[in-house]
Amino acid sequence: MNNKASSLSESGKDGASGQDSRGATPGSDFPGGMKRAAAKQLIEAYYFQLTDGCGNHSCTNKICASSPSFNLRDKDRNALALKSIELFKKKAQLCENQRNKIARLPVSGDSSPVGATGTSPLTSPRLDIETLPGPSKGGFSSFKPGSVPPEPPSSSKCTGAISRSTPTTPTQPKELPFLNEERLLEILRTCQESNDWSSLIKIIGSVYSSPESLIKSFQIEAEQKLSKEKVSSYDADKDIDDEDLESGEKIHDKVSERKCLHQTTGSDVNVDLNSLRRCYALLMEIPDLPFQNALINALRSLSKTLDMDFRYTKQVENEANYLNIFVIVLEIPLLHSPEFIEVAYPDFCKAMGQLPLKGQVKLVQYWSGFEAEKLKDMVLSLQQMITVKLIDGESRWNQGWSLNNEDAITGPIRVMKILYYASMYGGDKDSKAVLEEERRTVEGESQLQNEFLGASAMGHDFKEPRQIKDDPLGKELDITHADCRHPLVDYEEFVNETLNENISVETDYKFKLESEESPNKFSFANYSFVLNTASKQASLYMDNRIQMFRERRSSIIQTLVHGMPPMPFLRIRVSRERLIDDALVALEMVAMENPSDLRKQLFVEFDGEQGLDEGGVSKEFFQLIVEEIFNIDFGMFTYNSETRQFWFNSMSFENDAQFTLIGIVLGLAIYNSTIVDVHFPSVVYRKLVGKKGTFQDLADVDPYLAKSLREILDYEGDDFEDAFMQTFQISYKDVFGSTITHELKDKGDDIPVTQLNKKELGDNGNGIQLAHCKLAFIPILTCSD
Repeated sequence: MNNKASSLSESGKDGASGQDSRGATPGSDFPGGMKRAAAKQLIEAYYFQLTDGCGNHSCTNKICASSPSFNLRDKDRNALALKSIELFKKKAQLCENQRNKIARLPVSGDSSPVGATGTSPLTSPRLDIETLPGPSKGGFSSFKPGSVPPEPPSSSKCTGAISRSTPTTPTQPKELPFLNEERLLEILRTCQESNDWSSLIKIIGSVYSSPESLIKSFQIEAEQKLSKEKVSSYDADKDIDDEDLESGEKIHDKVSERKCLHQTTGSDVNVDLNSLRRCYALLMEIPDLPFQNALINALRSLSKTLDMDFRYTKQVENEANYLNIFVIVLEIPLLHSPEFIEVAYPDFCKAMGQLPLKGQVKLVQYWSGFEAEKLKDMVLSLQQMITVKLIDGESRWNQGWSLNNEDAITGPIRVMKILYYASMYGGDKDSKAVLEEERRTVEGESQLQNEFLGASAMGHDFKEPRQIKDDPLGKELDITHADCRHPLVDYEEFVNETLNENISVETDYKFKLESEESPNKFSFANYSFVLNTASKQASLYMDNRIQMFRERRSSIIQTLVHGMPPMPFLRIRVSRERLIDDALVALEMVAMENPSDLRKQLFVEFDGEQGLDEGGVSKEFFQLIVEEIFNIDFGMFTYNSETRQFWFNSMSFENDAQFTLIGIVLGLAIYNSTIVDVHFPSVVYRKLVGKKGTFQDLADVDPYLAKSLREILDYEGDDFEDAFMQTFQISYKDVFGSTITHELKDKGDDIPVTQLNKKELGDNGNGIQLAHCKLAFIPILTCSD
């Protein structure tokens, strides 16, 4: 045996023989010849006895959390940690379950290598300490009971040292602990019979603190079977439905029928969801939830491991089925409880927020198959945690502390983003053919908008419009907010009002600019699904004001360099008697000479009226011009009294340029933060973002027409032609009350609508007018860099 091993063997004899020597042995750091590692392990045993207990509810040890007479329940963990050191110094009573966790060191003064039981301390059977919960990897999992801590490699290479150690047989690698329904039922049966939950506490702490163990747990396996007899052996009093557990049935056969498992391959997520949820239901039935503290500590350890791995080592993401970790943890029913919200759940969300993009995509595809109610519960759990953290730190937010740097807030929002896209991905969205057609349309319109901005601007530098950056997750999934009409979870469920009350728009805008260069910077503007309308408007106002300042600075530079007259603002002079004509002519001149001037701050002057426009005059200008343009007597728009909305008049005598100028007016109103009283159906706003109008949008424009067409499309009777007597010709009245007929197809009046061609009915009206309105509307709001 080498010198160091010999000294360890000699220094541990007093402890093994029961002596209470307080003298310090050379080379030891603690009383009784105890080495530092053993002392640390003993202190940790006291700590877990104070926090988790021994699992025996009839324990008589007053310093054990499982004892009915335990009087330290109101102490926090820091106080209990200090108490554990004090108990170590006093050599206080340690429960047997905790005592078995302590390493047995050899006793000094005993020449026999065999202990009292006839077993060598160095070769005695070891308890798998990896099944114990610990707050970090430096806790219990770092030591092996029944053995001496391993020597550094250099210790065996000392000059002149002769090894006297007895050859030992190589130890087999220990099996990685994991859980499945069968194992858990066996553990629960054993614990219930002995009224001792320590083994359950150990396995939960071990599995949920290790990424490798969680990946291996609750997997769908072809050989996995669970008979009714094994379940009833745990608790004969529990009712087990024959429909849920049939003798000899494979558990995963039912799970495979779930929609979510059809949307992802087995190499991405391989969790037996039904089995996992049954296991959680059984755990929740245990009185007083003795495993809760162990689970909290395990999740904290797991979160730190994942966070470091995703940031630096990036080893976990190379494991097959590593996404099982996040599916299993987010199914825990206790996540919304105060104990988990305090630290464990926020830490886990912080780590999950570092997931690589490919992992986020797979989770979106997996969770998109969940039931809407389950997905909503996950969102509400995150919202609850955000609200609690906001209320707890309310004093800090008032003192200028930035929410953007608070991991307990930003972590859950990053996770909520995955659920947000899962809700859209699994909802009612447009087909791929429609999306492809929309892309081609948008590309053509973008070219027209660029021509509108630069081709007619004679003598001015052309400015490239700022390209809007697509969200990486949405781009990878090929989906946007406008693509989904009916998500699984309503968009309103993702909005947190308490969060919006505490957001500083100025600070967030600064983080938004920084996030364009540094992805690690968090800006709520990049997660706009949590913002309400007021916060979005304030963010848009800030962005527009910054753009106006840039245009003003550019104008001054142009004056200094080229000697041009200074034009830092967009000035319009109009007469109240000729408001529409003056405004449209002035804006048309600006659009032709230099369209980029439309992005300058607007100043309006009325003829014969003196005053400085500080915002009030501009608001009056927009109010007056909108009231006149949308007057039905003006003839450009029609009004539907049933929907109380405006629509484009297909019989208008105005040319397309007039609708372009209306787009300029509406764009200027939004750009200058002015609210105008205009009510359009939702299809108008969908068209502005490049979407195609479909039959579903017709109900917003004309409910009566949509209902009639729906009756035609849904009718399956053989007497279709006799029932409707409809041809491909429609008639309607113009603004003057005259009846107008329009053929939907060439010689449509002679073509009857039948069961075979009824789907060809459609409405192509007003598309050109809306396109010209959009032509001028979008470029104004597309700020240049």
